[in-house]
Amino acid sequence: MLKDLYARWMYGWETRLTTRDENRVVRSLEWGFEWLQPFIEDAGLTARVERLEAAGKGEAAMVEVNEAILADSDRFFGYETPKDFRLEERHPMLFPTNVRPETLERDAQLRSLAEQGKISKARFLRFTSPERTPYAENDLANARWFPADPEKQAGKPKQAMIVMPQWNADAFSHNALCNLFNRFGISALRLSKPYHDIRRPSELERSDYAVSANIGRTLSAVRQAVMDIRCCLDWLESQGYEQFGVLGTSLGSAYGFLASAHDRRLRVNAFNHASAAVGDVVWAGQSTRHIRQALEEAGLTQDRVRALWGGASPVNYYSKFAGHSLPDPITGDSEFAKKVLLIYAQYDLTFPLEYSLQVVKSFRDHGIKFERRVLPCGHYTTGETPFQYIDGWYLGSFVYRAFRDLARDGGSSAAALDLEQQELILR
Repeated sequence: MLKDLYARWMYGWETRLTTRDENRVVRSLEWGFEWLQPFIEDAGLTARVERLEAAGKGEAAMVEVNEAILADSDRFFGYETPKDFRLEERHPMLFPTNVRPETLERDAQLRSLAEQGKISKARFLRFTSPERTPYAENDLANARWFPADPEKQAGKPKQAMIVMPQWNADAFSHNALCNLFNRFGISALRLSKPYHDIRRPSELERSDYAVSANIGRTLSAVRQAVMDIRCCLDWLESQGYEQFGVLGTSLGSAYGFLASAHDRRLRVNAFNHASAAVGDVVWAGQSTRHIRQALEEAGLTQDRVRALWGGASPVNYYSKFAGHSLPDPITGDSEFAKKVLLIYAQYDLTFPLEYSLQVVKSFRDHGIKFERRVLPCGHYTTGETPFQYIDGWYLGSFVYRAFRDLARDGGSSAAALDLEQQELILR
């Protein structure tokens, strides 16, 4: 009885939080092949896609593009390291995505304090993203830099986390976690996702272009996010860092998983709210109901939508993730494998529980070692008291222990040996 009352209360609270923003826009279905044109050309699919699209078979063409992504995901998520890394200083701004009075008031206060010079400037890593879009502001990647005190880093390998907040996060989200990591002697780059905060095109109030009914643009945003994470690793290596991790929340969790599945340097992995398939979350989640409306109006079904975003869905990369979690190539020590934390919420209406449980089962089926934590709340209520502190404790304690163990084991990054070398040693 009490459990049922709590569930009803939590679902009600969660629903109120997911419906309070009234600036969600229903955008019509678009295939968006132009957003994937470089990959389509590289994969030799240009003529095929053009024929299918001309015949009114855009859906079939996009499914084939996703199949090509899955067949050669290293190409899709591959990139050339940018040559224009630089640190810049500026006053941190909020870049809100809702128009609630209290949020707009806070944004105005920050801008006023910055103009008066009453808040300190922060450092941001900037570079040109390898994935280009029609929006110059989006293509200039942005990551707030939280370097750890050198004294706290002394006596161990230099360690760093890349932090990816949730969809539609403002620019202050997850900064507290970065400061917490600094207390452990771990540096952090808080990476702005594509179309978020300072990268958001001026035509948008929300970060709509990251996930929308434009199928190709959504896939391009995923590709860009993964590339940007890997570029951040390149910069960190150039600064002498040796051990790396990624923490992602919600959409950031999917981005972080895909990056880790394609980059063995990411040893510490914290997935805060996880789900198996992009299409399932978009179709079943409360916060994406406006996208589902557009897809339904176009006559699509959940199964068909799942296939249209297959190339961006973690469910299709579990084997690759497991394969990049190898034992130490020299000692055979299994502790060299990726360290993984999976957090999900019992009353989640945005990443419904059934899909998070699919992740748990799949991790086990693929032999991926992981720790699991279950929050007694929902997706949005994770950011409310007391659940934000419970979540922060789970994330912070895991990252601390994982990097402590890496430092104790003393190994350098798995990237020190490429796959071919590792195979030779294992033979």
